[in-house]
Amino acid sequence: MYLIKKNFKTKPPLFIYKNIARKRGGMLSNNDVLMKIAESIGEEEAVKLIEILKNCDEITDDELANKTGIRLNNVRKILYKLYDHSLVSLRRTRDPKTGWFIFHWKLQPDQLEGFILSQKRRVLEKLSIRLEYEKNHDFYYCNNPACRRVPFEEAVELVFQCPTCGKPLTHYNNEKIIRVLTKKIEQLRKELGE
Repeated sequence: MYLIKKNFKTKPPLFIYKNIARKRGGMLSNNDVLMKIAESIGEEEAVKLIEILKNCDEITDDELANKTGIRLNNVRKILYKLYDHSLVSLRRTRDPKTGWFIFHWKLQPDQLEGFILSQKRRVLEKLSIRLEYEKNHDFYYCNNPACRRVPFEEAVELVFQCPTCGKPLTHYNNEKIIRVLTKKIEQLRKELGE
């Protein structure tokens, strides 16, 4: 049966990891959460960078590349992604010999909560858009799990024949999807204090 598609580009948002931990009876530590974020941003390489950043007060991207064996371009790319989410800060100095800028990076674990809240808001917005779409459209379906639901407008153009398998399309009741979306939106709003 067709249910909610996950529209996450790579991995699910972090709050899902926290919810899983709660269901298992424990909480993820800040360290675990930080590692999950690193994993979702830059996979194994980001985890290596975070491990080193945790143990240093401040470190340059060159030093990180040397310590991890990761190419400097990749180190910088991951650091900028982490910086975009305010999980690391940078301080820029000029090399007196070459005149080039040197970037000093520092981990900001205190920004984890803000990152999680922004991810929850982003998911809330996407779920709200999806809920409106579900409420404002009638869908038709051929009951074949390999086929997709078709909105009424498209079903009319297709003369109520499935574009994939050719079977006749019948009305699809999306009330269950609407209930699930509504419940998840309410849960997120409650967590965000909205």
